[in-house]
Amino acid sequence: MGRAAAARRWLPAALLLVVAAVARAAPQVPCYFVFGDSLVDNGNNNDIASLARANYPPYGIDFAGGPTGRFSNGLTTVDAISRLLGFDDYIPAYAGASNDQLLTGVNFASAAAGIRDETGQQLGARISFGGQLQNYQSAVQQLVSILGDEDSAASHLSQCIFTVGMGSNDYLNNYFMPAIYPTSQQYTPEQYADVLVDQYSQQLRALYSNGARKVALMGVGQVGCSPNELAQQSPDGATCVGRINAAIDVFNRKLVALVDQFNAALPGAHFTYINVYGIFEDILRAPGAHGLTVTNRGCCGVGRNNGQVTCLPFQTPCANRNEYLFWDAFHPTEAANVLVGRRAYSAALPSDVHPVDLRTLAQL
Repeated sequence: MGRAAAARRWLPAALLLVVAAVARAAPQVPCYFVFGDSLVDNGNNNDIASLARANYPPYGIDFAGGPTGRFSNGLTTVDAISRLLGFDDYIPAYAGASNDQLLTGVNFASAAAGIRDETGQQLGARISFGGQLQNYQSAVQQLVSILGDEDSAASHLSQCIFTVGMGSNDYLNNYFMPAIYPTSQQYTPEQYADVLVDQYSQQLRALYSNGARKVALMGVGQVGCSPNELAQQSPDGATCVGRINAAIDVFNRKLVALVDQFNAALPGAHFTYINVYGIFEDILRAPGAHGLTVTNRGCCGVGRNNGQVTCLPFQTPCANRNEYLFWDAFHPTEAANVLVGRRAYSAALPSDVHPVDLRTLAQL
């Protein structure tokens, strides 16, 4: 009897501990949806006829699940962000995701994808941003069925975080590939940025029309500093390719203006810009302060800068991966992805985001 009474006395305290643990474990938003390219693809290209795939070793060498289709040795930026937002599991690839997983968000990203439909076509099949939006629209219809009606689905989606990172391939695998694509003959960098942003704007409005309200646009990084571009175009293998970075800077500045435009014109919209270009610039300015020692070579690759040919199947990568900025000819290491993810979530400098970081966006 005494033991039973004691148990009853302890029960409320035990329940409080359980409730506190549950409260701690709850993510800051109910769902997270991801759109993008190989920087964040986590398996959507695995089963399509594409050269842009990473479901083989040594990709994933530091990831618990091994090679999953992530273009890194470990975590991507969105993996880091999902953890910071409080999700227990990484956001799954849309390919093969269950209905239950749709409720907490899926990743639509596809390696080689661009804003323009033709971007990346020399690499085979890929899901352009337009195709990713079609998949999202299908997912929304499934959510309507799961939640019972459109209003419930709209209310749910309005609380989700959406990150959209498009544009890298529209430069790397389009504008700066004149042997295959005519765009650099058709447009100046300024004109091309206008054409891209015009199409991107229409696509993002479609995303908004299908329930997205908290949207972070991930700016394009310093493509001109990737091992592949350094190998091909940098005289000393260390100086970034200025004309490529200058063109991307024009595009990014237009994204900032687009964010301001959407926030002023679209009811209930909370768009923000993540300055990946600036974050990379800051890391390159003082790599040692960020724990990095090698910034101009891939950890895994072939030729000059380990960047002329990207990481080959079963190739032995560098041992000190946590000291490298780049994993292969194009993509950052987990160490770099975590640095970017942290600053996207909680800005280290005022220039990292415009107007808010993801932690603040989650609370809006």
